[in-house]
Amino acid sequence: MSASLPHRSVANIRGGPTPSSRSGSSHRERESSSHRDRGDRDRGDRDHSGTSTPARPIPTFNTPSSLRAEEELIVVDFGTRKIQVGFAGDSAPRGIVWFGPEQQRRIGDFRDWQTDYQQDWRSKAAGGNWGRDYELWRPDVRGLELGQVGDKVEKAVREAYTKYMLIDSRPRRMVCVMPTGLPIPLLSAALDSLFHRFQPPTVSLLSSPVAVAVAAGVRSALVVDLGWNETIVTSIYEYREVATKRTVRGGRRLTEETHRFLAKELGHVQQDNNKDDKQEYVLSFEECHDIANRLVWCKPFKAEKTPKSSPPQPASPEGEGLATVEESDEDKPTITTTTTTTAGEKPLPPPPKVTTVPLRSGRSPASVEVTFDQLSEPCENTFFDSQYSLSSFDDHEIPVHLLVYRTLLQLPLDVRALCMSRIIFTGGCTTVLGLRKRIFDEVCHIVQERGWDSVYGKAKEQLRTNPKLKKRHGRHQTTNNSNNNSNSNTSTTLGGVSPPTTGGATSEGTAGPASGQEEDGIWHDAANSVPEVDPIEAQLARTNPSSNGRKPLHGQLRAIESLGPWAGGSLITHLKVSTVATIDKDQWTQHGVTGATVRQADVEAKTQQRLSWNAMNRGGREGKEPWTLGVWGAA
Repeated sequence: MSASLPHRSVANIRGGPTPSSRSGSSHRERESSSHRDRGDRDRGDRDHSGTSTPARPIPTFNTPSSLRAEEELIVVDFGTRKIQVGFAGDSAPRGIVWFGPEQQRRIGDFRDWQTDYQQDWRSKAAGGNWGRDYELWRPDVRGLELGQVGDKVEKAVREAYTKYMLIDSRPRRMVCVMPTGLPIPLLSAALDSLFHRFQPPTVSLLSSPVAVAVAAGVRSALVVDLGWNETIVTSIYEYREVATKRTVRGGRRLTEETHRFLAKELGHVQQDNNKDDKQEYVLSFEECHDIANRLVWCKPFKAEKTPKSSPPQPASPEGEGLATVEESDEDKPTITTTTTTTAGEKPLPPPPKVTTVPLRSGRSPASVEVTFDQLSEPCENTFFDSQYSLSSFDDHEIPVHLLVYRTLLQLPLDVRALCMSRIIFTGGCTTVLGLRKRIFDEVCHIVQERGWDSVYGKAKEQLRTNPKLKKRHGRHQTTNNSNNNSNSNTSTTLGGVSPPTTGGATSEGTAGPASGQEEDGIWHDAANSVPEVDPIEAQLARTNPSSNGRKPLHGQLRAIESLGPWAGGSLITHLKVSTVATIDKDQWTQHGVTGATVRQADVEAKTQQRLSWNAMNRGGREGKEPWTLGVWGAA
């Protein structure tokens, strides 16, 4: 009986082949593989004429989310009433989450879906909390629960992750765009919520006004942020904030003025001197805010019939200076709603159109009939208050147009020339119809009326219009100039620094004396000095020679558009620009806000640049370099 083949025996399969069978099988496998390779080569020669495709290794991929998690940067723009979340490099945020009382419901609370459920907003409005549920924070942190602020931030970011961005909560680097005037307790609460709930390796902070300027494509600008709690005017020069002023006139005050206007139309009389904690509200915040967004508008600017630049009327002998009253017929009837006229008379204007506004949040549903002109009163009283004189306002409640003018007036001459031609309006109140145009026209009127002189009033107007005072002022100025020249000559003869002999050219074309002066042993001549070369402008001229002849516009009032703070932060992050305030997770969890240096000058430039580069490109490795909060730490 012949021996059984190795692959036919069950014992060989379980126990393995014998040495003899292993050697025989290996010899047969080598022969079969050589014949197979030779046949494949012959077949390839016949089919592909000597060409063959090499075998490719099969790659092993992970999930796409795990690949993007190392490179994705999340840009979060924090506002008072909303946050905008998206990926760095996008032109618009993926999601916008608004704050409201529905976010404060507990799990399993489905009362909003019941047909007979009505929210009791009156109980929450007591004590000055009218509309506080629709805000993330407020500038006054007294009595504010910081833990609730952190919970709101977590819910909003998590909702944006799951509902709009469709990503999980694995650690990703974050860039937060925040206003520079944010108090440190609110900044600490927001960063604590991000580090402990989402575990980002690093969190970088960007200034909101600077991001707005970057989104507009300019390096210098005047950013007018018409926000919710206040209006902030910030001057940006070469991506740096050089001046900031603010006023309490904002979106919340506009909503309160709308409530006061509607309550007056309903017959509910309110006193203007009541405080917010004692004011009685007859309508809900949500309804008043909706009416303010839909119906409230701003009247256009109208110049005075008798401009102040014209010569004034001669005053009476007693010095009273009363205005002349035009004579009118007392028997002439007032304008009525009828449009019928007699022959030879002008037709009367048509009656104003009346619209009906339904109100459903009061104790009983009602409707009010208002005209189109009446709907502009809340905006007029909120941002301008033109019925009051300018001396009746405090520093924290200056009208918006006057705040913009004073900010430009206090800037240096070269900074003002650039910022006044790059005025950017941003914020939620810019959606009010006609508001931006009105503010810009008011500022232009003030500049034409006063110029860039901080002194104004009746005495200044008399000096400008009275020829006698003008001659006296000119004679006094000439005397002062001669005294200054004599003093400079005296200091030169006494051993001081002598002015240069080659001065600026005179009107005849010859070289005249220098027009500078000596200070601290150094001769200053700004009029004849050579301007410094801007390295950025020189680089742009080399890269784009066609734009070398074009000069930037300056010295003219002009308003430009911007894509907003989120788009600016996305562009800065996408270009990998190193930020001043980059916070590492380990350092924050170990020290908190107390571990940061108070001022940016406490950190050396090279050390801060290396820290920012490591944080943005290597995920923020642990280091012992000092870190700072930048402008937020000095607030």
